Amino acid sequence: MEITDVKIRKIFDEGPMKAVVSVTFEGALALHDVKVINARDKFFVVMPSRKNPDGTYRDIVHPINATMRNALEETVIGAYFKYLKDIEDGIIPAPGTEKELIEYAD
Repeated sequence: MEITDVKIRKIFDEGPMKAVVSVTFEGALALHDVKVINARDKFFVVMPSRKNPDGTYRDIVHPINATMRNALEETVIGAYFKYLKDIEDGIIPAPGTEKELIEYAD
């Protein structure tokens, strides 16, 4: 299954959660609320989950095998770093700036 798009929805400067993203598969299926996490000097993704009555969490959706998990992590984390670089290079405005609000208003 091919990942055809990754949209960075929100980024965070503090704490281990660095971004919330949406991933599109084959231009036909969207997966929202995938989280980019940085913990113990490693980046990884956390899938959307639901809280159980006993307080534990269960993934709503997840990769079935290591190949798909690796492809998902590489693509999402790569998109996150490209987004940060585009902000740094001035290609896109930083989130929350007046320029960003004007240029992306509908």
